[in-house]
Amino acid sequence: MSTTKHFTLDELIAMPSRYKANFINSVTGYKSCNLLATKSDTGATNLAIFNSIVHIGSNPPMLGFILRPTTVARDTYANFKENGTFTVNQVHEDMIADAHHTAASYPEGISEFDKTNFEEEYLDGFPAPYVRSSEIKIGCRYMNEYLIKENNTILIIGAITDIYIPEAIQHQDGWIQLDIANTVSTIGLDGYALPKLLNRFAYPKPDEDTTSLLNTKR
Repeated sequence: MSTTKHFTLDELIAMPSRYKANFINSVTGYKSCNLLATKSDTGATNLAIFNSIVHIGSNPPMLGFILRPTTVARDTYANFKENGTFTVNQVHEDMIADAHHTAASYPEGISEFDKTNFEEEYLDGFPAPYVRSSEIKIGCRYMNEYLIKENNTILIIGAITDIYIPEAIQHQDGWIQLDIANTVSTIGLDGYALPKLLNRFAYPKPDEDTTSLLNTKR
């Protein structure tokens, strides 16, 4: 192991902007990798990569994600504020190049679906498009938003209304084994990794040994 480096707050603040963004975004660990798809009331679609999507609750099912300041045009934000829906589409190994490209700054009215190999897919009457090639698709309804005053970002809360998954990746207890679907994670803003399942454990109880669940049936 190499020598440990120590960075103080003053040193972090003094870092060049892009260097600092790369450093802080990657040092906190692996993040989820998803494509958010929306559609405006006029029919214009938008597709954008997000690494900030997190679990909010299971009952009722909710998720959340962070939006950067809306001082510049944010088509994703404008679209789901118009019609109240968006989809979350997990990125797998074969999708990473096109998924990364959705971060490019196209003018308003230009759909990332038209600039990548991704295809829109509409399921069961849901207004927002899904990404056809995504293995795990989640339909969401916009619920609320909260301003994070410390850096002027917005936490968006979405209610999960629909989920589509391959049957083969779900265990009998409901758990989803993402590595079977080749779901990727992100490292910082531009790195993509393929996680490998190491183990899965039973719910911990005081004074009892940790028990592996890897041999449980799917």
